[in-house]
Amino acid sequence: MGATALVWFKRDLRVADHAPLVEARRFERALALYVVEPAWLASPDFDPRQLRFALEAVARLRADLAARGLPLVVRVGGMPQVLHALHHGLRFSHLLSHEETGAGWTWTRDRAVAAWCREQGVAWAEFPQTGVVRRLRSRTGWAAAWLRRMEAPQAPVVGGFAGLAGLGGEPLPTLRGLGLAEPAVPPVPAGERAAWTTLDGFLAGRGRDYRRALSSPLTAPGACSRLSEHLAFGTISMRSVHQATEAAIRGSADRELTQSLRAFSGRLRWHCHFMQKLEDEPQIEFRNLARACDGLRDTVPDRERLQAWCEGRTGYPMVDACMRQLRATGWLNFRMRAMLVSFAAYHLWLHWREPGLFLARQFLDYEPGIHWCQMQMQSGTTGINTLRIYSPAKQARDHDPAGVHLRRWVPEIGSPAYPPPIVDERLALAAAKAALYGLRGTAPARAEADAIQQRHGSRRSGLKPTKRRPRVTASATPQGELF
Repeated sequence: MGATALVWFKRDLRVADHAPLVEARRFERALALYVVEPAWLASPDFDPRQLRFALEAVARLRADLAARGLPLVVRVGGMPQVLHALHHGLRFSHLLSHEETGAGWTWTRDRAVAAWCREQGVAWAEFPQTGVVRRLRSRTGWAAAWLRRMEAPQAPVVGGFAGLAGLGGEPLPTLRGLGLAEPAVPPVPAGERAAWTTLDGFLAGRGRDYRRALSSPLTAPGACSRLSEHLAFGTISMRSVHQATEAAIRGSADRELTQSLRAFSGRLRWHCHFMQKLEDEPQIEFRNLARACDGLRDTVPDRERLQAWCEGRTGYPMVDACMRQLRATGWLNFRMRAMLVSFAAYHLWLHWREPGLFLARQFLDYEPGIHWCQMQMQSGTTGINTLRIYSPAKQARDHDPAGVHLRRWVPEIGSPAYPPPIVDERLALAAAKAALYGLRGTAPARAEADAIQQRHGSRRSGLKPTKRRPRVTASATPQGELF
């Protein structure tokens, strides 16, 4: 095929299983592009730790692409202005990229890019990257469609490119050059090879204790996959992870490892299940999924409570220890993430939006579709999910019985320096339950829940609308441990 293709990299920073790269080989000339967008840097869910990871991955991607003859141009600027400047000199005819289910600013950006492409006569082709189905009409059959996509042959990039000479040699942006402070959290190895090393180690034996160890903040860091940031930035594809995991299951003679890998494999689809919700209803990031919950909590948070929660000084040791661990490392296991949100939502009665923005900035693996759906699930505002209220004391007894985690992160426990509980747990939970049970029992809330279940509910889980009193449990949701 003649003409010139521009491959636009976003959260797909890899060469393997990359459909836009495969398509680009059909063109006479090709160029790759990565853009550091001011809209991202200015968004309230951004943190420099995320950009640091992305830039390291971009540096490694640039070297991998250069070895195949494809230059990677890196720019700082808004879209589509960057495209317009490149098009003025290169006159590329096709823009190739993966679909993206991202935060609100990416939807606005993509609409602007689509309009620019139409105006300039540039053909923009987008390719699926995950199990998310664009313009999905019904959730019926979604799980089977996910499996078909995950088991389809990967998109191999074979051979080199006819790249455009003299491009792609500019220095990469730096945090300092962008006016950003260096993150205090330690860096995590980024790039495609780091992703595969992490996955290979997990499948070869590190994941053997996954089922038993994923819930405790003491054991989860070593037993969990630790692929979440790689999946979030696309340094490895979901399909690659799925297929490698299934191959490891078939080839393993270790019963314990096999069972753990099966549990992990079963949870992979939940990653895309939640992203599909955001794809279908982008406003999940900004407003209650169940509109019956509007007004339930004040959207302007109690600043004293919010600040205490953010700083890990609520007077509830397990909550404070986990928050401090997250702030110091950028990672926390799923059950403890759920506990933090539950505490903010029920004990402190905070609306999920402000706590959600704070957590998004702490998570190196921030994935908007998973994040905002989980914020609403754990806050009881989806209208369809079981209410789960975590007892911090029970979580400490179950997952840190010797107090090792507590002493590490909250060494001042028992001293005058440690604050008393910020709220009375018994009174706070009684008020929360009364409000939520009362709301869910109303006819309008039940009718809305039926509609939400039809649009967003998992068909595999067998969830059905019910008039029974919602159940409260301290157990974690099954929506998987990719974190």
